[in-house]
Amino acid sequence: MAKTISVTNQKGGVGKTTTAVNLAASMSATKRNVLLVDLDPQGNATMGSGVDKRTAEKTTANVLLGESLASECIVYDSKGGYDIMPGNEQLTAAEVKLLEIKGREFKLRKALQEVSDQYDYIFIDSPPSLNMLTVNGLVAAKGVIIPTQCEYYALEGLSALTQTIERIRMSANPELDIEGVLRTMFDPRNNLANDVSAQLTAHFGDSVYRTIIPRNVTLAEAPSHGLPVLLYDKRSRGSLAYLALAGEMLRRNEDQVATTTAQASVN
Repeated sequence: MAKTISVTNQKGGVGKTTTAVNLAASMSATKRNVLLVDLDPQGNATMGSGVDKRTAEKTTANVLLGESLASECIVYDSKGGYDIMPGNEQLTAAEVKLLEIKGREFKLRKALQEVSDQYDYIFIDSPPSLNMLTVNGLVAAKGVIIPTQCEYYALEGLSALTQTIERIRMSANPELDIEGVLRTMFDPRNNLANDVSAQLTAHFGDSVYRTIIPRNVTLAEAPSHGLPVLLYDKRSRGSLAYLALAGEMLRRNEDQVATTTAQASVN
Protein backbone atom coordinates (compact mmCIF):
# COMPACT_ATOMS: atom_id res chain seq x y z
CA MET A 1 0.00 0.00 0.00
CA ALA A 2 1.48 3.33 -1.09
CA LYS A 3 2.22 6.19 1.26
CA THR A 4 0.37 9.11 -0.33
CA ILE A 5 1.84 12.57 0.21
CA SER A 6 0.42 15.89 -0.94
CA VAL A 7 2.98 18.58 -1.81
CA THR A 8 1.02 21.68 -0.89
CA ASN A 9 1.37 25.40 -0.37
CA GLN A 10 -1.30 27.93 -1.32
CA LYS A 11 1.44 30.45 -2.10
CA GLY A 12 2.89 30.22 -5.60
CA GLY A 13 6.57 30.35 -6.49
CA VAL A 14 7.84 28.43 -3.46
CA GLY A 15 9.20 25.40 -5.33
CA LYS A 16 6.14 23.20 -4.89
CA THR A 17 6.15 21.58 -8.34
CA THR A 18 9.95 21.48 -8.38
CA THR A 19 9.78 19.53 -5.14
CA ALA A 20 7.07 17.15 -6.35
CA VAL A 21 8.92 16.30 -9.58
CA ASN A 22 12.40 16.00 -8.13
CA LEU A 23 11.32 14.11 -5.04
CA ALA A 24 9.46 11.63 -7.27
CA ALA A 25 12.61 11.17 -9.36
CA SER A 26 14.85 10.86 -6.31
CA MET A 27 12.59 8.26 -4.67
CA SER A 28 12.49 6.38 -7.96
CA ALA A 29 16.30 6.41 -7.99
CA THR A 30 16.23 4.55 -4.65
CA LYS A 31 14.32 1.72 -6.41
CA ARG A 32 10.93 2.72 -4.99
CA ASN A 33 7.87 2.53 -7.22
CA VAL A 34 6.51 6.06 -7.50
CA LEU A 35 3.42 7.70 -8.95
CA LEU A 36 3.21 11.48 -9.38
CA VAL A 37 -0.30 12.92 -9.63
CA ASP A 38 -0.51 16.33 -11.30
CA LEU A 39 -3.47 18.11 -9.73
CA ASP A 40 -2.47 21.59 -10.92
CA PRO A 41 -4.25 23.01 -14.02
CA GLN A 42 -0.95 24.59 -15.07
CA GLY A 43 0.36 21.09 -15.77
CA ASN A 44 3.94 22.03 -14.90
CA ALA A 45 4.66 18.72 -13.16
CA THR A 46 3.48 16.94 -16.30
CA MET A 47 5.71 18.95 -18.62
CA GLY A 48 8.62 18.72 -16.19
CA SER A 49 8.32 14.94 -16.36
CA GLY A 50 8.66 14.91 -20.14
CA VAL A 51 4.95 14.42 -20.87
CA ASP A 52 3.17 16.86 -23.17
CA LYS A 53 0.12 18.15 -21.30
CA ARG A 54 -1.42 19.40 -24.57
CA THR A 55 -1.65 15.95 -26.14
CA ALA A 56 -2.57 13.93 -23.04
CA GLU A 57 -5.73 12.01 -23.96
CA LYS A 58 -6.79 11.24 -20.37
CA THR A 59 -5.84 13.28 -17.33
CA THR A 60 -6.46 13.68 -13.64
CA ALA A 61 -9.58 15.66 -14.60
CA ASN A 62 -11.14 12.51 -16.11
CA VAL A 63 -10.34 10.60 -12.93
CA LEU A 64 -11.90 13.20 -10.64
CA LEU A 65 -15.10 13.26 -12.69
CA GLY A 66 -15.36 9.47 -12.78
CA GLU A 67 -14.93 9.35 -16.55
CA SER A 68 -11.84 7.12 -16.40
CA LEU A 69 -10.10 4.77 -14.01
CA ALA A 70 -6.80 5.91 -12.53
CA SER A 71 -4.98 3.08 -14.34
CA GLU A 72 -6.33 4.33 -17.68
CA CYS A 73 -4.86 7.80 -17.21
CA ILE A 74 -1.40 6.94 -15.91
CA VAL A 75 1.59 7.42 -18.20
CA TYR A 76 3.91 4.60 -17.21
CA ASP A 77 7.68 5.01 -16.91
CA SER A 78 8.03 8.69 -17.79
CA LYS A 79 11.39 10.26 -18.57
CA GLY A 80 11.86 10.78 -14.84
CA GLY A 81 11.68 7.05 -14.13
CA TYR A 82 8.34 7.24 -12.32
CA ASP A 83 4.73 6.97 -13.42
CA ILE A 84 2.63 10.11 -13.76
CA MET A 85 -1.05 10.93 -13.91
CA PRO A 86 -0.92 14.03 -16.13
CA GLY A 87 -2.78 17.25 -15.53
CA ASN A 88 -3.65 20.26 -17.69
CA GLU A 89 -6.16 23.09 -18.01
CA GLN A 90 -9.05 20.60 -18.05
CA LEU A 91 -8.69 20.51 -14.26
CA THR A 92 -10.12 24.04 -14.07
CA ALA A 93 -13.40 22.91 -15.62
CA ALA A 94 -13.32 19.73 -13.54
CA GLU A 95 -13.13 21.75 -10.34
CA VAL A 96 -16.30 23.64 -11.28
CA LYS A 97 -18.13 20.40 -12.08
CA LEU A 98 -16.98 18.87 -8.79
CA LEU A 99 -18.92 21.51 -6.88
CA GLU A 100 -22.14 19.90 -8.11
CA ILE A 101 -21.14 16.34 -7.17
CA LYS A 102 -21.92 14.67 -3.86
CA GLY A 103 -18.84 13.45 -2.01
CA ARG A 104 -16.67 15.63 -4.24
CA GLU A 105 -13.78 15.88 -1.76
CA PHE A 106 -13.29 12.08 -1.79
CA LYS A 107 -13.04 11.58 -5.57
CA LEU A 108 -9.25 11.38 -5.84
CA ARG A 109 -8.92 9.25 -2.72
CA LYS A 110 -11.35 6.64 -4.05
CA ALA A 111 -9.77 6.65 -7.51
CA LEU A 112 -6.24 6.05 -6.19
CA GLN A 113 -7.34 2.99 -4.24
CA GLU A 114 -7.32 1.08 -7.53
CA VAL A 115 -3.55 1.56 -8.02
CA SER A 116 -2.28 2.16 -4.50
CA ASP A 117 -0.86 -1.33 -4.04
CA GLN A 118 1.36 -0.87 -7.12
CA TYR A 119 3.43 1.89 -5.52
CA ASP A 120 5.59 2.66 -2.52
CA TYR A 121 4.93 6.40 -2.76
CA ILE A 122 2.29 8.54 -4.43
CA PHE A 123 3.11 12.25 -4.58
CA ILE A 124 0.37 14.77 -5.38
CA ASP A 125 1.32 18.14 -6.85
CA SER A 126 -1.48 20.46 -5.70
CA PRO A 127 -2.35 23.86 -7.21
CA PRO A 128 -1.11 27.02 -5.45
CA SER A 129 -4.48 27.77 -3.89
CA LEU A 130 -6.86 26.30 -1.34
CA ASN A 131 -9.60 25.12 -3.69
CA MET A 132 -11.50 21.86 -4.25
CA LEU A 133 -8.57 20.36 -6.16
CA THR A 134 -6.27 20.99 -3.21
CA VAL A 135 -8.87 19.59 -0.83
CA ASN A 136 -9.05 16.41 -2.92
CA GLY A 137 -5.29 16.08 -2.66
CA LEU A 138 -5.33 16.54 1.11
CA VAL A 139 -8.20 14.09 1.64
CA ALA A 140 -6.37 11.49 -0.47
CA ALA A 141 -3.09 11.89 1.43
CA LYS A 142 -1.71 10.66 4.71
CA GLY A 143 1.00 13.28 4.84
CA VAL A 144 1.66 16.83 3.65
CA ILE A 145 5.00 18.25 2.57
CA ILE A 146 4.99 22.03 2.76
CA PRO A 147 7.70 23.67 0.62
CA THR A 148 8.35 27.22 1.74
CA GLN A 149 10.77 30.02 1.06
CA CYS A 150 12.35 31.62 4.09
CA GLU A 151 10.82 35.05 3.62
CA TYR A 152 8.54 37.35 5.60
CA TYR A 153 5.16 36.33 4.16
CA ALA A 154 5.92 32.60 4.39
CA LEU A 155 4.98 32.35 8.06
CA GLU A 156 1.61 34.02 7.55
CA GLY A 157 0.76 31.67 4.70
CA LEU A 158 1.81 28.62 6.71
CA SER A 159 -0.57 29.58 9.48
CA ALA A 160 -3.55 29.53 7.09
CA LEU A 161 -2.43 26.23 5.57
CA THR A 162 -1.99 24.47 8.91
CA GLN A 163 -5.50 25.59 9.88
CA THR A 164 -6.86 24.09 6.65
CA ILE A 165 -5.00 20.83 7.30
CA GLU A 166 -6.50 20.69 10.78
CA ARG A 167 -10.02 21.29 9.46
CA ILE A 168 -9.64 18.49 6.91
CA ARG A 169 -8.24 16.18 9.58
CA MET A 170 -11.27 16.84 11.77
CA SER A 171 -13.90 16.58 9.02
CA ALA A 172 -12.73 14.20 6.30
CA ASN A 173 -9.31 12.63 6.85
CA PRO A 174 -8.25 11.85 10.44
CA GLU A 175 -5.00 10.25 9.19
CA LEU A 176 -3.73 13.47 7.65
CA ASP A 177 -0.60 14.90 9.22
CA ILE A 178 2.24 17.24 8.32
CA GLU A 179 4.98 15.05 6.89
CA GLY A 180 7.48 17.87 6.90
CA VAL A 181 8.26 21.52 6.20
CA LEU A 182 10.87 21.98 3.47
CA ARG A 183 12.97 25.11 3.14
CA THR A 184 13.45 25.89 -0.55
CA MET A 185 15.45 28.36 -2.67
CA PHE A 186 17.55 29.01 0.40
CA ASP A 187 20.43 31.49 0.36
CA PRO A 188 22.48 31.31 3.60
CA ARG A 189 23.97 34.74 2.89
CA ASN A 190 20.54 36.31 3.42
CA ASN A 191 20.02 37.36 7.04
CA LEU A 192 16.22 37.36 6.70
CA ALA A 193 16.30 33.81 5.31
CA ASN A 194 18.30 32.65 8.32
CA ASP A 195 15.94 34.43 10.73
CA VAL A 196 12.82 32.91 9.15
CA SER A 197 14.50 29.50 9.06
CA ALA A 198 15.08 29.74 12.80
CA GLN A 199 11.44 30.73 13.34
CA LEU A 200 10.23 27.76 11.29
CA THR A 201 12.33 25.40 13.37
CA ALA A 202 11.10 26.98 16.59
CA HIS A 203 7.44 26.64 15.52
CA PHE A 204 7.44 23.27 13.72
CA GLY A 205 10.31 21.57 15.55
CA ASP A 206 11.31 18.18 14.16
CA SER A 207 8.77 18.54 11.35
CA VAL A 208 11.23 20.83 9.57
CA TYR A 209 13.47 18.74 7.32
CA ARG A 210 17.17 19.04 8.00
CA THR A 211 17.70 18.97 4.26
CA ILE A 212 17.59 22.45 2.73
CA ILE A 213 17.04 23.03 -0.99
CA PRO A 214 19.45 25.74 -2.17
CA ARG A 215 18.80 28.42 -4.71
CA ASN A 216 20.20 26.73 -7.80
CA VAL A 217 20.16 27.67 -11.49
CA THR A 218 20.15 24.05 -12.61
CA LEU A 219 16.88 23.41 -10.77
CA ALA A 220 15.31 26.24 -12.75
CA GLU A 221 16.73 25.01 -16.08
CA ALA A 222 15.74 21.34 -15.85
CA PRO A 223 11.96 21.76 -16.48
CA SER A 224 12.59 23.42 -19.85
CA HIS A 225 14.21 20.14 -20.92
CA GLY A 226 11.30 18.07 -19.59
CA LEU A 227 13.54 16.41 -17.02
CA PRO A 228 13.96 16.23 -13.25
CA VAL A 229 17.25 17.79 -12.21
CA LEU A 230 18.63 14.35 -11.30
CA LEU A 231 18.58 13.41 -14.99
CA TYR A 232 19.50 16.86 -16.26
CA ASP A 233 22.58 17.31 -14.07
CA LYS A 234 22.99 14.68 -11.37
CA ARG A 235 26.01 16.42 -9.87
CA SER A 236 24.31 19.78 -9.33
CA ARG A 237 23.62 21.07 -5.83
CA GLY A 238 19.89 20.89 -6.49
CA SER A 239 20.08 17.23 -7.51
CA LEU A 240 22.14 16.28 -4.48
CA ALA A 241 19.75 18.16 -2.19
CA TYR A 242 16.66 16.28 -3.41
CA LEU A 243 18.49 12.95 -3.16
CA ALA A 244 19.35 13.90 0.42
CA LEU A 245 15.70 14.76 1.07
CA ALA A 246 14.58 11.35 -0.22
CA GLY A 247 17.10 9.70 2.07
CA GLU A 248 15.92 11.73 5.05
CA MET A 249 12.30 10.80 4.36
CA LEU A 250 13.14 7.10 4.11
CA ARG A 251 15.04 7.21 7.41
CA ARG A 252 12.14 8.99 9.10
CA ASN A 253 9.68 6.40 7.84
CA GLU A 254 11.91 3.55 9.01
CA ASP A 255 12.15 5.14 12.46
CA GLN A 256 8.36 5.52 12.60
CA VAL A 257 7.83 1.88 11.67
CA ALA A 258 10.37 0.76 14.29
CA THR A 259 8.69 2.88 16.96
CA THR A 260 5.21 1.58 16.09
CA THR A 261 6.47 -2.03 16.14
CA ALA A 262 8.14 -1.53 19.52
CA GLN A 263 5.00 0.00 21.00
CA ALA A 264 2.87 -2.84 19.64
CA SER A 265 5.17 -5.46 21.21
CA VAL A 266 4.97 -3.72 24.59
CA ASN A 267 1.18 -3.65 24.48
